[in-house]
Amino acid sequence: MVCKKPPSKLSTEARRLYTALATDYDITDEAGLALLRSVAESRTLIDECQKVISAEGITYLDRYGQPKPHPLLAVSRDARGQMMSALKALNLDLEPLRDAAGRPPTLSTVGGRDLSTPIENL
Repeated sequence: MVCKKPPSKLSTEARRLYTALATDYDITDEAGLALLRSVAESRTLIDECQKVISAEGITYLDRYGQPKPHPLLAVSRDARGQMMSALKALNLDLEPLRDAAGRPPTLSTVGGRDLSTPIENL
């Protein structure tokens, strides 16, 4: 599978995310790549906001000396929401693959107790 290169304007973390998702989930169609680009651009915006917030602090003092939340907190929050929406729209299958169809195998013991033994016999 040939993965399209991530856009150059992305942050390092966003490029890594773009490449990992495109490769792991074999995203090659234009719609999927557009959503993936949106995920990566949102991640870049989050990274840039976090960099500024880390340097300036999460609050600032207004003209009356009252602490106010940093304006980039709202931008970061909105970018996270946009990223999550794009990830949801990609409809990625996060369920691990199993060898057989049906329900996954159950644990034979829970908390050190053997579940194969009926409760009456305990």
